[in-house]
Amino acid sequence: MKQTGVRVTSPTEEINQRTGNLDTVSTIELVRLLNEEDLRVPGTVAELLPELAALVDVAVDRVEAGGRVHYFGAGTSGRLGILDAAELMPTFGVGQEVVIAHQAGGPAAFVTAVEDAEDVEEPTDTHDVRPGDVVIGLAASGRTPYVGAALATARALGAPTALVTSNPDAPLAALADHLLVADTGPEALTGSTRLKAGSAQKLILNTFSTALMVRLGHTYGNLMVDLQATNAKLRGRSLEIVAQATGAGPADAAAALDECGDIKTAVVYLLAREADHPAPTAARCRIALADSGGRVRQALTSLGISRN
Repeated sequence: MKQTGVRVTSPTEEINQRTGNLDTVSTIELVRLLNEEDLRVPGTVAELLPELAALVDVAVDRVEAGGRVHYFGAGTSGRLGILDAAELMPTFGVGQEVVIAHQAGGPAAFVTAVEDAEDVEEPTDTHDVRPGDVVIGLAASGRTPYVGAALATARALGAPTALVTSNPDAPLAALADHLLVADTGPEALTGSTRLKAGSAQKLILNTFSTALMVRLGHTYGNLMVDLQATNAKLRGRSLEIVAQATGAGPADAAAALDECGDIKTAVVYLLAREADHPAPTAARCRIALADSGGRVRQALTSLGISRN
């Protein structure tokens, strides 16, 4: 299929010359072509990592000062924002007090498309933004009015802004302090940004939120020490994390969890006991964690225990 010469407003809406015959090839060739396009995504995300790291550092400073992070998006972009934010509570023990996701059309639009919601230029949910917050707009095309309104509101309040897009010439770029362009090019299925552009957004959001949580002290090494054990599987995972972090056997890990009540305190308690710290108690370890902003390594240091 040849390019038609029709003017488009975003690279994602151009015709992809590599996939022009999707409807005529064999099924194995069809899925291979889709997969080959997907393989292009990580490289585009890698190119924007310095700017993404800068955004993480800004968000850490704002959250530590009492601010929050807002995701604003429509359609696929909005749903990816909701998905990322929703997973932070079970993984890191934080919820909307840190990251809030806004979807054009409201919660119902998560499961049923409300296509005209993205055209709203004065969304009421921007009223939730405060000067100390960070606002991240999600728009593959880089022109969604709903997202633009959120970024403009943040700008007026003096809140830092970012735009995640797949359009190098995004019209909303001027509203972003941090411009994150994953130039994924024409989609395998012309204009369907639930494909490469959506995959890029998910990688960016997962990287951003995970790095933010690490910097805020919700991990110890690469272990999820603020995991919320809300079901049998996660209760078992909690025991595994305590054991992995401390080298304790199953019985000792279970006893420490029972005594301390949470993974993080149990880890500090067992490591303090291993270091022959004088009479470590769950209460003392909990205080050390509170004084250290919930950071395990700093809590151990405050107890006179050095861990590399």
